[in-house]
Amino acid sequence: MVLEKTMIKLNNRIYTCPIDVTLGFIGGKWKLLILAHLHQFDKKSYVELRDNLPGISEKMLSQQLKELERDSLIEKDILSSKPYRVEYFLSNDGRSLGPLYEIASAWGISHLKKHGIDYLKDQHLYK
Repeated sequence: MVLEKTMIKLNNRIYTCPIDVTLGFIGGKWKLLILAHLHQFDKKSYVELRDNLPGISEKMLSQQLKELERDSLIEKDILSSKPYRVEYFLSNDGRSLGPLYEIASAWGISHLKKHGIDYLKDQHLYK
């Protein structure tokens, strides 16, 4: 019974702590990457996101974008209906996670540098 009192209930989900809440919204391989791309570039089309996330399937990208939109972390502008073209961008809630994207990026850059990869100097080599 004590365990139930420490659980957090939100949107019909149960979380163990605030970090679990955050991971519930951005967890998995793709969501944080999508959010970080939108943080860095402001707006991206579906195709631009897909091309900058090697290994993601069309189905997975569509699913992740729908979930991020449902969770109010991103929004989209419909540019045309035929052909259907949209641009995705961070919502206010998505922008509020900016320090997280910057910390994750800085840590990754530092870790790469320790292993002889200077991402900042050679970033033109990467998408």
